Amino acid sequence: MLLLEASPREWRGGNSPHTRNLRCMHDAPEDVLVDAYPEEEFLQDLLKVTAGNTNEHLARLVIRASSTCRPWMSRHGVRFQPALAGTLHLSRTNAFFLGGGKALVNAYYRSAQDLGVQVRYDAPVDALDIRDGRFVAAYVGSERIEARACVLAAGGFESNREWLREAWGQNERGEWPADNFLIRGTRFNQGVLLKQMMAQGADIIGDPTQAHCVAIDARAPLYDGGIVTRVDAVSLGVVVNRDAMRFYDEGEDFWPKRYAIWGRLVALQPEQVGYCIIDRKAIGRFMPPVFPGVQAESLPELARKLGLDEMRFIKTLSEYNVACRVGTFDHTTLDDCHTEGLAPAKSHWAQPIDQPPFYGYALRPGITFTYLSLKTDAQARVYFDGKPSDNLFVAGEMMAGNVLGQGYTAGVGMSIGTAFGRIAGTEAAQAALQEAAHA
Repeated sequence: MLLLEASPREWRGGNSPHTRNLRCMHDAPEDVLVDAYPEEEFLQDLLKVTAGNTNEHLARLVIRASSTCRPWMSRHGVRFQPALAGTLHLSRTNAFFLGGGKALVNAYYRSAQDLGVQVRYDAPVDALDIRDGRFVAAYVGSERIEARACVLAAGGFESNREWLREAWGQNERGEWPADNFLIRGTRFNQGVLLKQMMAQGADIIGDPTQAHCVAIDARAPLYDGGIVTRVDAVSLGVVVNRDAMRFYDEGEDFWPKRYAIWGRLVALQPEQVGYCIIDRKAIGRFMPPVFPGVQAESLPELARKLGLDEMRFIKTLSEYNVACRVGTFDHTTLDDCHTEGLAPAKSHWAQPIDQPPFYGYALRPGITFTYLSLKTDAQARVYFDGKPSDNLFVAGEMMAGNVLGQGYTAGVGMSIGTAFGRIAGTEAAQAALQEAAHA
């Protein structure tokens, strides 16, 4: 078995080194998971964030697989720990990797090596030889590599700026939004094989503008900023755009179910920028990002430091503060702290921003992975003109759009990747054995 990895060894594993947990169905407490998280609740959480834009059959397959994958992962060296301090609402639903995604990837590669898998680094596949829906060979430069079966797991096109620009186009203000996107993960997911498959007639599913898109610190690097650049204080404060105006309900739902919509929301704002504003009351209630917030002792000073119109900023914050109806604040529940007579409303966790020091975080859209995908089925087969291939399979981001038509909930990408990685690997091995038997 041969694994062709586009990146050098130190960047192996695509976006997986940036992950930290796995969303898991379970009917009772299990080691690092508390209480229960049954199948129907998991499904409803997924349907809510995707607005029903999902293949329910494949979604249920992922959910059920998530209940049994951890013992398999443990056999391959992955270790788990309880939810990290400062993460919100995940101790019941998500199992965290001890050592994070980097440890996960290292464990998998060690296990693969022990099983005899050959890994070639700096070996991007440039082209595929596919005939009548069957995989024949892959090309790394001029080198032709034949195989009896193949699994495609080359990620989306999130690192391909030209493709992002083409997908998002130009907005009504004459801006090209994609020019201001930052890439949270690997620079190696250029969508080369996805485009290859489209050119060869593979069936495609998904909207090229839909993605796991998070509001991240505007100071984050262009690539590989990862989780630490995410700003998790949104639900504890307010978010304004370049014009110092709020534009969405910051307290709509629990943060793990809403954090991945904020990148897209910011992408739709002028200059693709937003500003998260909090005060002293929020400190200690969220996982701090790698960059400290801009700090000020007054709201006018904060507006000036952020480069926002001072009068409009004060008006927006004053209107919000007056509209707050503070009941019993509890960030672990959908509490009764809300606004009245304000548009957009803040449905939960609404408290006046009135206790210095004040903090502001400039935000940019951070793309994790795109949802344009190869259409697949429960056997992870690639389809051509409605017919499944018998030796070409797909896993990971290249098929995630079958389950994620839009939106995201924390850890479900790893659930999809783990479920379909196992399926695709098993099916490819069986296909290869069958072909060998008939050779």
